[in-house]
Amino acid sequence: MWFPVDTADSRARLVEKLVREGFLFDRYAREAMLRVPRELFVPREYKEHAYDDNPLPIGYGQTISAPHMVALMTSHLRVRPGHVVLEIGTGSGYQAAVLAEIVGDEGHVYTVERIRELAAFARRNLEAAGYIGRVTVLEGDGSKGYPEKAPYDRIIVTAAAPDIPRPLVNQLKPGGVMVIPVGDRFMQKLLVIRKKPDGGLMVDEDSYCAFVPLVGEYGWDL
Repeated sequence: MWFPVDTADSRARLVEKLVREGFLFDRYAREAMLRVPRELFVPREYKEHAYDDNPLPIGYGQTISAPHMVALMTSHLRVRPGHVVLEIGTGSGYQAAVLAEIVGDEGHVYTVERIRELAAFARRNLEAAGYIGRVTVLEGDGSKGYPEKAPYDRIIVTAAAPDIPRPLVNQLKPGGVMVIPVGDRFMQKLLVIRKKPDGGLMVDEDSYCAFVPLVGEYGWDL
């Protein structure tokens, strides 16, 4: 299997760039992105572009998010060791690997993917990179969350929702944080949501973004 010969150096330069540009402002997120081999999470034909700051196709109309978006969402999420995290939209498994680096052996990442072939692709990638023990890949309607392991310390949604899905709010711990793009099918605002002890929500808006749609009962129709 071919990999670029300078992956560690390319990764370090990319992380430095993301810090400099203000996308990567959480120490745990920065250290995780320095350790996760992104080249293991992209299709073979795109491996030479693994450390370009661009989204890349992974098949089935889906993409692996651009590194700056992974950095921004993970920084806002403020994941810490021992956290239990729910991810909606597994894709290639890269974001789950970054989260798994942070939560460590004491935490866990549950990630839901609706496309069976991508779920299998992500499992292979996570196993090859050594993260499968910290990550559980599930198939299903991510807009419903995964109530079996709720409540979660953190929830991250890597697909665009028309509104904040109520099941995800219900599955977030009081004091927990959710990061989700909300808007229409073509443009969204990245929302950072904090759940107050009384169950109310504090919502902060970040930048505009463009994600593939969240498909499901609390997302978009196919």
